[in-house]
Amino acid sequence: MFFPIPTFSSISPSLIGEGWRSAVGSFDGERLCRQFRRREALWTLRSLFLISYFLFLNLSLCAQQRKVQYKPYIDERRWHYGFNVGVHDQWINLQNNGYQDPTTGAQWSAKNNQMGWGFTVGVLGELKLHRYVGLRINPSLHFGSKGILFMNQATGLHESQEMRSTYVGVPVDLKLSAPRFNNYRPYFLVGVAPMYDVTSTKHTNLRAKPMNVFVEMGGGCDLYMPFFKFIPELKFCLGLGNILDRKRPDITDPTQTIYTQSIERASVGMVVLSFYFE
Repeated sequence: MFFPIPTFSSISPSLIGEGWRSAVGSFDGERLCRQFRRREALWTLRSLFLISYFLFLNLSLCAQQRKVQYKPYIDERRWHYGFNVGVHDQWINLQNNGYQDPTTGAQWSAKNNQMGWGFTVGVLGELKLHRYVGLRINPSLHFGSKGILFMNQATGLHESQEMRSTYVGVPVDLKLSAPRFNNYRPYFLVGVAPMYDVTSTKHTNLRAKPMNVFVEMGGGCDLYMPFFKFIPELKFCLGLGNILDRKRPDITDPTQTIYTQSIERASVGMVVLSFYFE
């Protein structure tokens, strides 16, 4: 039995065209390109995530690697002693009341116009209350100054005063420490510091009361060295009282009291950067 074999010449061109068009139509190139780009983006994100994960894991393991601890039993002592040196910045906040002299018409205002960098030195005594809590006493001397600019609102005249201060303070702070890791131990402190200014009687235009009480708060980090403990610390000291001294028996010229009469309230503060050695 014979079956005829079709030849290329016997195939209708119309059939070839329809088949080619159907094959091309079923092939959506743009859709495949979008799928390829999506898969490529997902692969890139997965790769970046894995690289970041292993990098972070490696850094964490390196950071948590234990090292040789210097002075491992220094914090077990009941008392700690040391000394500190540092620098500080003093400032004074002046609240003007707009007073005007009824005889001359002068109206003065004042402001703190310059930074007052100073020097700090003291001794340290710390009582261990708990593994993470200590009571610290730090008698200190603060040598510095505060710049004050006076302005006459009527005439535009300016005058200045450098208010030098030597504070003798006895801060009492509560020290809250974190657990020690390797040779580092951060801490936070808060407390009060009564201070006495031994140079207040030498002030001219404005005079400050010698006694004031400061609130202290700050933080630092215990750094354990092979032979001692080094402690950098930054704290803020904010004065609570009005230090403006209105009783001026030293002034013989009544016109010089205009500076004191123009101020309603004066308060002081300090930022202290200290370095302790135990």
